[in-house]
Amino acid sequence: MVIAASEASPYLTRFSNSKQTASADTTAEKGGGDLGFRPHELLEAALATCMNIHLRTYASNHGIELGEVHTTVTLDRSSPLEAVFNYSVQFSGQLDDEQREKLAEIAETCPVYRTLSKKLTFRSL
Repeated sequence: MVIAASEASPYLTRFSNSKQTASADTTAEKGGGDLGFRPHELLEAALATCMNIHLRTYASNHGIELGEVHTTVTLDRSSPLEAVFNYSVQFSGQLDDEQREKLAEIAETCPVYRTLSKKLTFRSL
């Protein structure tokens, strides 16, 4: 569970899972202080970090030397009917084509990817 609370600065919001705390805000053009992640960046971060962790876990469990893993995610909201998560994954290790192909498949099985691929429903508690 994550709890978000407003701060004194306009739109600055602290959020916490009771162990770690971070900040979200909006841009100065929209009246914010640009003092934290924008909410859509948090969606991008959720997918990028999940893919990164998932790939490293898979590689560790299967004896694959990845080196560094870099995942990049951008959310394209330009269509009124669709949100598109564009992503790329790069490895610094020496991987063969078969390993790269398998890792590309594995990236799409991370828990956040699977969650975002489902039909979403929102309920007020």
